[in-house]
Amino acid sequence: MGIDIKSYLNPPVLLVIFLIIISLMFIFPVLNMILLGIILAYLVRPVSQKIRSKLKFSSLSIILAMIVVLIPLILLVAYISYEVYSVAASFMASNYYVNLDQFISQLPIDMGSVNNTVNSSINEIAKYLLSYSVSFLSKFMNISLDLFILVCSVFYFSRDGDKCLNFIRDFVPDDSKGFFDRTCESVKDVLRSIFYGHFLTSVIIGIFGCIGYSLLGYLFGIFLGVLTGILQLIPVFGPWPIYWALFFTDLFSGNYIRAVVVLLFGFFLSTIDMYIRPALSSHYAEIHPLILLVGFLSGPLVYGVVGFIVGPLILGITYTVLDNYRKEYLLGDG
Repeated sequence: MGIDIKSYLNPPVLLVIFLIIISLMFIFPVLNMILLGIILAYLVRPVSQKIRSKLKFSSLSIILAMIVVLIPLILLVAYISYEVYSVAASFMASNYYVNLDQFISQLPIDMGSVNNTVNSSINEIAKYLLSYSVSFLSKFMNISLDLFILVCSVFYFSRDGDKCLNFIRDFVPDDSKGFFDRTCESVKDVLRSIFYGHFLTSVIIGIFGCIGYSLLGYLFGIFLGVLTGILQLIPVFGPWPIYWALFFTDLFSGNYIRAVVVLLFGFFLSTIDMYIRPALSSHYAEIHPLILLVGFLSGPLVYGVVGFIVGPLILGITYTVLDNYRKEYLLGDG
């Protein structure tokens, strides 16, 4: 028995579809911030509920919870930026410094032509810096807008997330509401699995790395530990690029004992991951490593830096929804 499409595409439905398409055109440029806001709201909401049990003010509880959750992330980004600058400055001030004047004086070149070339280069650099300043100002305005939308998204989804979910549920047919509810629970399991099984694992590995590299006497031990935790998020990679780089550095510099110790320490970090990750995520959804790998690598290509978080979450949620649909309607398990 065929489906009469015309009975569904009545004027009200066509109007709704048209308005949704137009709205998505406006939302798409900031969709990454909205998605990230939804994800962060999932973290902020439990914290705000605990604070609300003591303060009794919903909005104030959410604001305090946002500070508790977002401030560490902001401080982490600021710390990484500062350490990158420190490493670069330390490198420039190291033994790799070259006396340019002495080097140029030994070359058989015409200094007059060099001066003309230098002046021309300075003019080109000035033009580039002016153009870059204008571009940077434009990007700064866009970044400010993105951050404002992110903060607003976190606040309102933390406060009205249930209302938004119920609003969407009202459009679901009665015979599919069970599937919708089970899918929502599965999505929550995916979020818990990724946060507890992957992000929390990377935090633990990063803390171990900070302690271990500092005790071994590396100059930027804490920074190396932070990088270890970040790399731990990416499947296949893990902490091995850090400790292998330190191993070869110590090996070439003649510090053989520390080279062996840091290699053993790196193997320890890689080993405990096999125990920590299953222990934290075993109670929630199991996400295949390939899904996370594709999400981590392709997410930044679509959404920039935010994609490192949004990418694996969207792919994990999509897999869960498809799996629920397969069980519910194709296999008849529901």
